[in-house]
Amino acid sequence: MATAMVVPVLLAIFGVAVPLGWLGAPNRDDLLGLVRNPLTRLVLFGVCLLGLFHWAHRFRFVLRHGLGLRRGGTVTAVCCYGLAAAGSVLAAALLLRV
Repeated sequence: MATAMVVPVLLAIFGVAVPLGWLGAPNRDDLLGLVRNPLTRLVLFGVCLLGLFHWAHRFRFVLRHGLGLRRGGTVTAVCCYGLAAAGSVLAAALLLRV
C-alpha cells in the first residue's frame, strides 16, 4: 500500500509537473542532499523492494490463474521472486553509490 501511495506522487511531480513547468525544477545539489540522507535512502529502498515484490506476486498470480499455467509452479515462483530479489539488490547497490 505504501508503494501505491508514494509512486504516483513521485511520477506526478517528476514526470508531469516539472516537465510541464507547473513546478520549478529542483536544484541538483538539493536533490543529492535529500537522497544522501539515510532515512530517504531507506524509504526509497522500501518503495523499490515492495513494488518489485508486489509485481512478482501479481505476475505469478496472472501466470498461474489467469493464463492457467499450473505446471512449473515452483519454477515460476523462483523466477518471479528471484527477479524481484535481484532488482532489490540492484536498487540497494544504486542507492549506496549515491
